[in-house]
Amino acid sequence: MSMTALQPAQQDWDSAGTGLPASAEVLAAANINPRTGLATDYLNHFNEAIMLLELIPDMPDCYELFLEWQPLSYAEHFIKSNFTGRDLAIAAYEAAQPAVRAEFDGIVANMTQILTTVGDAMRQVQQDATRAKLAEQAAGWVKPMVGSAGGVINGRDQESDVDSIMAQ
Repeated sequence: MSMTALQPAQQDWDSAGTGLPASAEVLAAANINPRTGLATDYLNHFNEAIMLLELIPDMPDCYELFLEWQPLSYAEHFIKSNFTGRDLAIAAYEAAQPAVRAEFDGIVANMTQILTTVGDAMRQVQQDATRAKLAEQAAGWVKPMVGSAGGVINGRDQESDVDSIMAQ
């Protein structure tokens, strides 16, 4: 989708005060949350790393596959992906509210730091059991963070989380 095709929708969003580059319908159709401007597809990048980590205890040689995992920014992920609305996803991310992006980027930075640090540690150790322990710990730390990032993408805040817990 070209940026030219997005311009009329941009005017609609500007008048609504959101600043996002397309209408809610267009964003939702592209699997981008219209409230936040973020897409859960980016989390697949981290889910891939978690999947590889979870394989290591049972298949120790999988650590080599994990070591091939490289961090990608939001834009880099979409540029390399086959995501249909990748240009729109990048534009919506760039137009997202600064507070939403800051919270999301903070979680992403923490996940990236854990995964790269664990990768560095795995390169240093020789024992499969040590790599397995590193993998289990890292997966245990990163998995809930993916959930938190998903919460930011889906527009949940602390108040709505409390409300949903109390409703159960």
